[in-house]
Order: sequence, then C-alpha cells, then structure tokens
Amino acid sequence: MKATEQTTQQLDRFFRKVAEKFPSQCDNAIMTDIHVRTNQETGELTAFDDDDQEITRCVVEQWINQKDEDFYDGVTLILRRYLKKNHCNVESMGILKPYSIVLENEDKEHIAELFVADDDTVIVGGDIMKGLDEDLNAFFKELMKDTK
Repeated sequence: MKATEQTTQQLDRFFRKVAEKFPSQCDNAIMTDIHVRTNQETGELTAFDDDDQEITRCVVEQWINQKDEDFYDGVTLILRRYLKKNHCNVESMGILKPYSIVLENEDKEHIAELFVADDDTVIVGGDIMKGLDEDLNAFFKELMKDTK
C-alpha cells in the first residue's frame, strides 16, 4: 500500500494535533507514550496517551473498508516513512524521554513500534527488542565459558 497525497495531508494534520498537545517546553514535559490505533473498516486513526485519554483522531479515507490481510503491514510502513521524514517535529514534543509511538489495532493489541526516542537515540521502524533473545543467549554462553 502506498500513501496517497490526501493520506499524507491527513497524517500531517493528525501528528500536528498530537504535537500541539505536547508543546516543546522543558518545564511542561510529561511522561507518556503515544498509542496510535487504526480501524480498517472505518479508516479511523486515533492517538491516545498511556492513560487511554484520546489526544486526537481523524479518518484516513484511503484506509476505509480495507479488507487486505496485509493492512497493518501497509499502515506500519506508511506511518514509519512519515515519522522518519518528520522526525524533528516528533522529537521536539514535550514528552520525557524515553518514549515511543506504537501502532495498535482497534482491540488495543500491539502491532508495531513505529518510533522510539531516547536522549541520544531515535529508532524509526523495526522493533527495538527484535533479536534480543539471541543476543542474550550468545552473551550468556560466552559468560559461562569464562567461568569454567
């Protein structure tokens, strides 16, 4: 799925409204993640904070009545591309770091991490914990060799 010009404009308004709720002022910084939920029947895109308080919503017309099995994969790619392109605006929000923007379905089930911001690191796309088990197992194996 490729974002249309109208979808890009709708995402611009959506994330601008999210950023307006968290102005870039150090003394006003709060601690939260942004939970973005989408519904493939209605095309609705909604942002929530950690307390499940709605921040903003819009309807992405391109996503209305999507029956595609890969709907969430397509939406994930579109949102990651958008956030990568506009990362400066997202990073400047008055949210204490580390924070992340996660994609969820309408049932609040985790789909993907879209954006992770820490003091010196920003990760756009890909799950931050991917491959962690393999890394820990290799580290433990190496550690055990040193104790024998």
